[in-house]
Amino acid sequence: MQHYWKHFKTITHHKIMVMKGCFSVGMYWQGLMHDLSKYMPSEFIVGAKYYQGTQSPNNAERLDKGYSSAWLHHKGRNKHHYEYWLDYSSKRGEGIIPARMPDRYIVEMFIDRVAASKNYNLKNYTDDMPLKYYLKGEPWRFMHKDTRRKLEFLLRMNAKLGEKKTMHYIRTHYRHGRLNLPKHKSYR
Repeated sequence: MQHYWKHFKTITHHKIMVMKGCFSVGMYWQGLMHDLSKYMPSEFIVGAKYYQGTQSPNNAERLDKGYSSAWLHHKGRNKHHYEYWLDYSSKRGEGIIPARMPDRYIVEMFIDRVAASKNYNLKNYTDDMPLKYYLKGEPWRFMHKDTRRKLEFLLRMNAKLGEKKTMHYIRTHYRHGRLNLPKHKSYR
């Protein structure tokens, strides 16, 4: 059974949460444009077919087919996913390597991860969930070290100090497309 209405409500709720987060830090265009590809037939129909309501339908499609066509489509069109930033190295023999993400997409990725954790965990959400989910996926093998450092800083700050203080930090330290992090502070 396909759950078109439930899937539509879930992705729209997520999009609105990310939009509010992006707006709160002055990233209006990114908030408006966030995840529009989820409404395209190649992602939406698959999402409705594999909808569960507790996790991304891409996981269920991956279990069923061995890959997720919706995810492959999505990550190739949305720059706030680190997987978008994989490229061939200019050095012979290195193969595919991670490229450094622009800071505005790192901020959007952070906001996206918080919103997704809230969307799937609802009343059980805690501020450490986005960090735990991130660590479970072991993405650092495919993420540029600068991208990783900045995302982990924000996720750890969120886990330790909460979303309100982390968003305030972003608002005060993100200027002209650059996220300035302290060199000495870590939230491990």
